[in-house]
Amino acid sequence: MPRFAARRPDPPPSDRRVDPLTIDALPTRDQALALLHEWVANPNLRKHCYAVEAAMRAYAHARGGDEERWGLTGLIHDFDWERHPDLERHPVQGVEVLRAKGWPEDVCRAVLGHATHSGVPRDTDMAKTLYACDDLAGFLVACALVMPEKTLDRVEVASVKKKMKRADFARNVNRDDILNGAAELGVDLDTHIAFVLEAMRGIKGELGL
Repeated sequence: MPRFAARRPDPPPSDRRVDPLTIDALPTRDQALALLHEWVANPNLRKHCYAVEAAMRAYAHARGGDEERWGLTGLIHDFDWERHPDLERHPVQGVEVLRAKGWPEDVCRAVLGHATHSGVPRDTDMAKTLYACDDLAGFLVACALVMPEKTLDRVEVASVKKKMKRADFARNVNRDDILNGAAELGVDLDTHIAFVLEAMRGIKGELGL
Protein backbone atom coordinates (compact mmCIF):
# COMPACT_ATOMS: atom_id res chain seq x y z
CA MET A 1 0.00 0.00 0.00
CA PRO A 2 1.47 3.36 -0.92
CA ARG A 3 2.60 5.55 1.96
CA PHE A 4 2.78 9.29 1.84
CA ALA A 5 4.13 11.86 4.22
CA ALA A 6 1.57 13.49 6.44
CA ARG A 7 0.12 16.65 4.93
CA ARG A 8 1.14 19.95 6.39
CA PRO A 9 -1.28 21.50 8.90
CA ASP A 10 -4.02 23.61 7.39
CA PRO A 11 -3.97 27.33 8.15
CA PRO A 12 -6.50 28.58 10.69
CA PRO A 13 -10.04 28.74 9.28
CA SER A 14 -10.02 32.53 9.36
CA ASP A 15 -7.05 32.56 6.98
CA ARG A 16 -8.51 30.17 4.43
CA ARG A 17 -10.37 31.03 1.27
CA VAL A 18 -13.22 28.57 1.00
CA ASP A 19 -14.37 27.67 -2.49
CA PRO A 20 -18.13 26.91 -2.37
CA LEU A 21 -17.48 23.85 -4.52
CA THR A 22 -15.16 22.33 -1.94
CA ILE A 23 -17.03 22.63 1.34
CA ASP A 24 -18.27 19.02 1.45
CA ALA A 25 -16.43 16.62 3.74
CA LEU A 26 -13.63 14.67 2.09
CA PRO A 27 -13.42 10.94 2.84
CA THR A 28 -10.26 9.66 4.47
CA ARG A 29 -7.58 7.97 2.42
CA ASP A 30 -8.45 4.65 4.07
CA GLN A 31 -12.04 5.05 2.89
CA ALA A 32 -10.92 5.97 -0.61
CA LEU A 33 -8.53 3.04 -0.72
CA ALA A 34 -11.24 0.67 0.49
CA LEU A 35 -13.53 1.89 -2.30
CA LEU A 36 -10.78 1.39 -4.87
CA HIS A 37 -10.03 -2.13 -3.67
CA GLU A 38 -13.71 -3.03 -3.53
CA TRP A 39 -14.15 -2.10 -7.18
CA VAL A 40 -10.74 -2.93 -8.62
CA ALA A 41 -9.16 -6.39 -8.44
CA ASN A 42 -6.61 -5.90 -11.23
CA PRO A 43 -3.27 -5.07 -9.58
CA ASN A 44 -2.10 -3.07 -12.60
CA LEU A 45 -5.15 -0.81 -12.51
CA ARG A 46 -4.67 -0.33 -8.78
CA LYS A 47 -1.05 0.66 -9.41
CA HIS A 48 -2.14 3.09 -12.11
CA CYS A 49 -4.39 4.79 -9.58
CA TYR A 50 -1.54 4.92 -7.04
CA ALA A 51 0.69 6.50 -9.71
CA VAL A 52 -1.85 9.19 -10.56
CA GLU A 53 -2.36 9.86 -6.86
CA ALA A 54 1.38 10.41 -6.42
CA ALA A 55 1.51 12.81 -9.38
CA MET A 56 -1.53 14.71 -8.11
CA ARG A 57 -0.06 15.10 -4.63
CA ALA A 58 3.19 16.36 -6.09
CA TYR A 59 1.44 18.91 -8.29
CA ALA A 60 -0.74 20.05 -5.40
CA HIS A 61 2.35 20.62 -3.29
CA ALA A 62 4.03 22.56 -6.09
CA ARG A 63 0.98 24.65 -6.95
CA GLY A 64 -0.45 25.35 -3.53
CA GLY A 65 -3.36 22.95 -3.83
CA ASP A 66 -4.90 20.71 -1.17
CA GLU A 67 -2.59 17.69 -1.30
CA GLU A 68 -5.07 15.31 0.30
CA ARG A 69 -7.96 16.39 -1.91
CA TRP A 70 -5.95 16.27 -5.13
CA GLY A 71 -4.35 12.98 -4.12
CA LEU A 72 -7.62 11.22 -3.35
CA THR A 73 -9.09 12.51 -6.61
CA GLY A 74 -6.22 10.82 -8.42
CA LEU A 75 -6.59 7.66 -6.36
CA ILE A 76 -10.25 7.06 -7.27
CA HIS A 77 -10.42 8.59 -10.75
CA ASP A 78 -10.61 5.19 -12.50
CA PHE A 79 -12.17 3.12 -9.72
CA ASP A 80 -15.13 2.07 -11.89
CA TRP A 81 -13.19 1.16 -15.06
CA GLU A 82 -13.00 -2.55 -14.28
CA ARG A 83 -16.80 -2.78 -14.01
CA HIS A 84 -17.53 -0.17 -16.69
CA PRO A 85 -14.76 -0.63 -19.29
CA ASP A 86 -16.33 1.53 -21.96
CA LEU A 87 -16.74 5.21 -22.64
CA GLU A 88 -20.53 5.10 -22.41
CA ARG A 89 -20.43 4.24 -18.72
CA HIS A 90 -17.00 5.30 -17.45
CA PRO A 91 -16.66 7.53 -15.49
CA VAL A 92 -20.29 8.68 -15.45
CA GLN A 93 -21.64 5.70 -13.55
CA GLY A 94 -18.68 5.76 -11.20
CA VAL A 95 -19.38 9.37 -10.34
CA GLU A 96 -22.99 8.45 -9.57
CA VAL A 97 -21.58 6.11 -6.92
CA LEU A 98 -19.28 8.82 -5.56
CA ARG A 99 -22.14 11.30 -5.30
CA ALA A 100 -24.32 8.74 -3.55
CA LYS A 101 -21.53 8.25 -1.02
CA GLY A 102 -21.28 12.01 -0.43
CA TRP A 103 -17.99 12.75 -2.17
CA PRO A 104 -17.42 16.48 -2.74
CA GLU A 105 -18.79 17.86 -5.99
CA ASP A 106 -15.48 19.33 -7.12
CA VAL A 107 -13.91 15.87 -6.89
CA CYS A 108 -16.81 14.37 -8.85
CA ARG A 109 -16.52 17.02 -11.56
CA ALA A 110 -12.76 16.51 -11.81
CA VAL A 111 -13.27 12.76 -12.28
CA LEU A 112 -15.84 13.46 -14.98
CA GLY A 113 -13.61 16.06 -16.59
CA HIS A 114 -10.62 13.75 -16.96
CA ALA A 115 -12.71 11.96 -19.58
CA THR A 116 -13.23 14.53 -22.32
CA HIS A 117 -16.13 12.57 -23.75
CA SER A 118 -18.15 13.36 -20.61
CA GLY A 119 -18.52 16.96 -21.77
CA VAL A 120 -17.77 18.28 -18.28
CA PRO A 121 -15.33 21.21 -18.49
CA ARG A 122 -12.08 21.11 -16.57
CA ASP A 123 -12.65 24.37 -14.73
CA THR A 124 -10.35 23.90 -11.73
CA ASP A 125 -6.61 23.39 -11.42
CA MET A 126 -7.30 20.03 -9.82
CA ALA A 127 -9.38 18.86 -12.78
CA LYS A 128 -6.80 20.05 -15.30
CA THR A 129 -4.04 18.31 -13.39
CA LEU A 130 -5.93 15.01 -13.23
CA TYR A 131 -6.43 15.09 -16.98
CA ALA A 132 -2.78 15.94 -17.53
CA CYS A 133 -1.45 13.14 -15.31
CA ASP A 134 -3.74 10.25 -16.20
CA ASP A 135 -2.51 9.11 -19.60
CA LEU A 136 1.05 10.21 -18.95
CA ALA A 137 1.29 8.02 -15.85
CA GLY A 138 0.19 5.02 -17.88
CA PHE A 139 2.66 5.82 -20.63
CA LEU A 140 5.54 6.15 -18.18
CA VAL A 141 4.76 2.70 -16.78
CA ALA A 142 4.87 1.30 -20.32
CA CYS A 143 8.23 3.00 -20.87
CA ALA A 144 9.63 1.48 -17.68
CA LEU A 145 8.43 -2.02 -18.51
CA VAL A 146 10.37 -2.19 -21.78
CA MET A 147 13.63 -1.28 -20.04
CA PRO A 148 15.92 -4.23 -19.27
CA GLU A 149 15.78 -3.34 -15.56
CA LYS A 150 12.03 -2.56 -15.69
CA THR A 151 12.47 0.46 -13.48
CA LEU A 152 11.40 4.09 -13.58
CA ASP A 153 14.93 5.09 -12.59
CA ARG A 154 16.14 4.26 -16.09
CA VAL A 155 13.41 6.16 -17.94
CA GLU A 156 14.53 9.46 -19.46
CA VAL A 157 12.45 12.32 -20.83
CA ALA A 158 14.04 12.09 -24.27
CA SER A 159 13.20 8.39 -24.58
CA VAL A 160 9.63 9.03 -23.47
CA LYS A 161 9.15 11.66 -26.17
CA LYS A 162 10.69 9.38 -28.77
CA LYS A 163 8.32 6.57 -27.83
CA MET A 164 5.36 8.94 -28.02
CA LYS A 165 6.04 9.23 -31.76
CA ARG A 166 5.83 5.46 -32.25
CA ALA A 167 2.31 4.41 -33.14
CA ASP A 168 3.09 0.79 -32.28
CA PHE A 169 4.10 1.57 -28.69
CA ALA A 170 1.47 1.65 -25.92
CA ARG A 171 -1.29 1.95 -28.51
CA ASN A 172 -4.00 2.48 -25.89
CA VAL A 173 -2.46 5.70 -24.59
CA ASN A 174 -3.85 8.83 -26.22
CA ARG A 175 -0.91 11.04 -27.14
CA ASP A 176 -3.18 14.03 -27.74
CA ASP A 177 -4.39 13.83 -24.14
CA ILE A 178 -0.79 13.96 -22.92
CA LEU A 179 0.03 16.95 -25.12
CA ASN A 180 -3.21 18.78 -24.36
CA GLY A 181 -2.88 18.07 -20.67
CA ALA A 182 0.50 19.76 -20.47
CA ALA A 183 -0.87 22.69 -22.46
CA GLU A 184 -3.84 23.10 -20.12
CA LEU A 185 -1.45 23.18 -17.16
CA GLY A 186 0.65 25.80 -18.90
CA VAL A 187 3.87 23.77 -18.71
CA ASP A 188 6.09 22.52 -21.50
CA LEU A 189 6.01 18.81 -22.22
CA ASP A 190 9.55 18.08 -21.06
CA THR A 191 8.89 19.69 -17.70
CA HIS A 192 5.61 17.84 -17.29
CA ILE A 193 7.11 14.45 -18.11
CA ALA A 194 10.03 15.00 -15.75
CA PHE A 195 7.74 16.15 -12.94
CA VAL A 196 5.34 13.20 -13.14
CA LEU A 197 8.22 10.77 -13.56
CA GLU A 198 9.87 12.04 -10.39
CA ALA A 199 6.59 11.83 -8.47
CA MET A 200 6.12 8.22 -9.55
CA ARG A 201 9.69 7.34 -8.61
CA GLY A 202 8.74 8.35 -5.08
CA ILE A 203 6.46 5.29 -4.86
CA LYS A 204 8.36 3.00 -7.23
CA GLY A 205 8.30 0.21 -4.64
CA GLU A 206 4.51 0.20 -4.54
CA LEU A 207 4.42 0.32 -8.33
CA GLY A 208 6.90 -2.55 -8.66
CA LEU A 209 9.08 -0.34 -10.85
